[in-house]
Amino acid sequence: MSDVLPSCPQCSSPYTYEMGALLVCPECAHEWTAEEPQETVIKDSVGNVLADGDTVSVVKDLKVKGQAQSIKVGTKVRNIRLVDPIDGHDISCKVDGFGPMHLKSSVVKKV
Repeated sequence: MSDVLPSCPQCSSPYTYEMGALLVCPECAHEWTAEEPQETVIKDSVGNVLADGDTVSVVKDLKVKGQAQSIKVGTKVRNIRLVDPIDGHDISCKVDGFGPMHLKSSVVKKV
């Protein structure tokens, strides 16, 4: 074999093999394509593309665990960072009065 196959992205096993257009891991049975990962585009609730450093506004009241009050509609959040989704939360930010947290892009609108 002239080219080296990548390790399994799930269990890091070096024993991957090709099966048609797929790569397969014999240890954990994970299957994936060998294509380069495409850059994901994160959009807000109305379809605007978000980028790191943007300012967004919250479009609905958000209850916060461990807090008596909620984040109100219209609260501005400055200097957001886009991150890999953690339970659907793809924005990392600091909200005034609440501190650092993760938000879903579906509950914000770009300002």
